[in-house]
Amino acid sequence: MGELRPLGEDLTDTSRALAQALRDLFEGMELSVRRYAARRRRDPGTFSRYLNGTRLPPWQVIMDLFADLAEHRGTAVTAEAIEFVRGLYGSAVDAGSSPKHAVEILEQQLADADRASRRSTVRGDVLGDALLDRTHRIADLEVRLNQLEADRSAERERADRLAAAHPDVSDLLEERNALAAEVARLGKELREAREQRAAAEARCDLLERQLEAVEQQHVAAPVPTALPTAAHVRGPDANNPNPGPGPRSRSDSRSMPKVLIVDDQADNLLAMRAVLETLDQDLVTVSSGRAALKALLDHDDFAVIIMDVQMPEMDGYETCAHIKRRPRTRDVPIIFLTAMGVDPEHTARGYAAGAVDYISKPFDPWALRAKVAVFTSIYLERHASR
Repeated sequence: MGELRPLGEDLTDTSRALAQALRDLFEGMELSVRRYAARRRRDPGTFSRYLNGTRLPPWQVIMDLFADLAEHRGTAVTAEAIEFVRGLYGSAVDAGSSPKHAVEILEQQLADADRASRRSTVRGDVLGDALLDRTHRIADLEVRLNQLEADRSAERERADRLAAAHPDVSDLLEERNALAAEVARLGKELREAREQRAAAEARCDLLERQLEAVEQQHVAAPVPTALPTAAHVRGPDANNPNPGPGPRSRSDSRSMPKVLIVDDQADNLLAMRAVLETLDQDLVTVSSGRAALKALLDHDDFAVIIMDVQMPEMDGYETCAHIKRRPRTRDVPIIFLTAMGVDPEHTARGYAAGAVDYISKPFDPWALRAKVAVFTSIYLERHASR
């Protein structure tokens, strides 16, 4: 286990390119696999499979390689080297997943949204018929009451006096009041059913756009051919003292739509950043609900928020409620990222909190990228129309 194993057979081009880049980084430290695995307290067999391309490593493993190589050479790693490997990593993640799975996920969500729309439509029709029936009955009662009051208008002008003198009129008034209360209740329920139908229809439209986005993504991206070299490791740089991932170095980043990613797990943040780096967006990552609220105070131009549901102190539901209470941020769409499955109870709670979409962990990279791409596209369309 001390020596590097040969690259695995039948690797895809993307997996081979990533594995070769990681081997180049590792060989720069002049250590055995077993010794390095012991240093990082990792299983040597698993680490060896990372380096021969038969297993995709977590992004944190790659960042550890960059940090250890920089420490070994006493130099900092350039942003270009990190971005190069990040691109290889994103391509390998895509190659390891299938757009077919993303299509299945989105089609199931579309079926759920369509079912919710149809249920709301049926319930709205039932409530509408009941409301119309109660309204007609009230109108009939009003006619009868007006006739009785007209016959006795000379001696009784107020309804309460009329009711006291004529028990039959009192019964009619009681029935009318009960019907009026029922009309108010049915009207409220009908409005809610119509709102639910409108929300379900909006989700159907979003999911159809997301399915189209997956189809557009399904074009093989070229695999970079130039691997990192020693030129990508340089002397200490006051502006880049650490080999962390950081934001992409783009001069036009301020003109790109911003995406806020909120998750308390560093590995999840790194994985989502790696998946979304291929899109033209400015990615902002934070590790808590409070940090998300602060980021939204500092910037008011986020196109979409990806929010982990299960976080300590302030969970995704509470954070979402705070965001929706602020006039500046209430219209920013929120995608809930949940490890609790997609059962109706959790999704209903998410929609009630203000989320407009959701995706389950472990997330499908094609589906996540399609969702973010659609929301940023909508953001750009709205800004263009202004």
